[in-house]
Order: sequence, then C-alpha cells, then structure tokens
Amino acid sequence: MPILVLMSTTNSFLELLARAAQVAAKDGVDSEEFVSAAYNAILDASPGMREELVDRELRKQLKTLRRQGLIGLA
Repeated sequence: MPILVLMSTTNSFLELLARAAQVAAKDGVDSEEFVSAAYNAILDASPGMREELVDRELRKQLKTLRRQGLIGLA
C-alpha cells in the first residue's frame, strides 16, 4: 500500500476520532466512558482480536500460576 494512501487513511481516522471526541465532550460523556467505547468499537471491528486478547491474558495468568508453583505443566 502506498505511503500516501496510508497517511490519508490515518488522517481520515484521526479526523473522525477527533470529531467523535468533540461530540462526546459536547454531550458531557465521561472521558473514561469515551475511551472504553472506542476500545470496544475497535475490538468489534477486528474479528478475532477480542478472543486473542483473552487468550493472551489467560496464558499470562497460567504462566504466573506455574511460576508460583500453584499449577503444574501438562
């Protein structure tokens, strides 16, 4: 993908995000609520990303429990 196209897409995305933030601020939306909504929107738009993040967290927790000797390695 040419760099100019990528930059244009990025600029468009940033403009849309800035406009969404302006609307949210005007409507009195809490900043944490806005960030949470934006995060959930990107997860919803990216098939499999939510599951991948859940899997990563589970592997991290299992690694910690194994290191602490609380569970064995199968």
